[in-house]
Amino acid sequence: MVLEENDCDSVFEPHATEEYVETPYGDLHCIMTGTPKANRPVILTFHDVGLNHKSCFETLFNHEDMQEIVKHLPVCHVEAPGQQEAAKSLPTLYTYPTVDQLSEALPAVLKNFGLRSVIGLGVGAGAYILARFALNHPDLVDGLVLINVNPNAEGLMDSVANKITDWTQTLPDKLIAHLFGQEEIQKNYDLVATYRHYITATMNQSNVSQFFRSYNNRTTLDVQRPVSGGNINVRTLKCSTLLVVGDNSPAVEAVVDCNSKLNPNKTTLLKMADCGGLPQVDQPAKVTEALKYFIQGLGYLSSASMTRLRSRTTSSTSSVSFEAPRSRSHTNELQRGRVHSQSTEEKRGRTNTDVSMESVSTLNQNTSKAAEVAC
Repeated sequence: MVLEENDCDSVFEPHATEEYVETPYGDLHCIMTGTPKANRPVILTFHDVGLNHKSCFETLFNHEDMQEIVKHLPVCHVEAPGQQEAAKSLPTLYTYPTVDQLSEALPAVLKNFGLRSVIGLGVGAGAYILARFALNHPDLVDGLVLINVNPNAEGLMDSVANKITDWTQTLPDKLIAHLFGQEEIQKNYDLVATYRHYITATMNQSNVSQFFRSYNNRTTLDVQRPVSGGNINVRTLKCSTLLVVGDNSPAVEAVVDCNSKLNPNKTTLLKMADCGGLPQVDQPAKVTEALKYFIQGLGYLSSASMTRLRSRTTSSTSSVSFEAPRSRSHTNELQRGRVHSQSTEEKRGRTNTDVSMESVSTLNQNTSKAAEVAC
């Protein structure tokens, strides 16, 4: 069902078509920007719990350097049932889908918009959903950019802790703890307060609670790192994958664990220094830089476009979504094109080495690495 077509001059949603797409597990609110082309994939985004497409991705897609990317690739934002702004409460008899079912709802979205393949961009719960989608439908996914992905089911201790917090914490408190690390909560007051207000004032608390419960009940992703000379039919992600996490994120250990389970020839781990739980909000210029090299590595951005993007990378502060004040400033390390790379073996004691950010564009030729962005 088409709701409206937005022909305004918004940077984030130029000429956007908004629809509720019917799927076997409920209607998904989708926003399609740009015109799909037969020979190019579409960037498909999926947000984290407590967020929607605006609060999760607006800062990133509003960044000036993202405009060269979206000129070449359309974007389809997908929101889980009832997670859009000012959403009405879901019907009492509605059974909220599991995250596995949400991943199985995505083929209906692609069919609705006539999309042949996608580059997935997900955060937290959205990253898990897109990873599950890629596992089950590898022919539909060209690449994945997964921020704060947790491939594991909730452990016993986590389950007990969540039951305790259900009694002692409000839903916004639990979501803030999910989105941000303790250091960030204590020091980055403006950013955390902005998201606390957004969760409280614009999100339907009942709907968010159901999505959060669904995510907490996730199963472990059935992936296994291929071993040279071993079983070539192990279940793993077939596409090139970029894992992103801030070094102050509560998801650091989970993302590193995910990296250890994926094909090292197709996976790169980008660990961003001086960055918290939402890298795409906290440091959009650097995430854009990584994203553009990743897409170029897939063959969908020309060298000329990359040069224009690189030349415009600046150290200016980028405003948070919904015009919130910022407490951190951005630097221009990506303009210099350098990151600190540290492989899993190096974490055990070897010396760090410097590599250029262009390594993100050649995942199929690289071994898995953890990249520390110097800020």
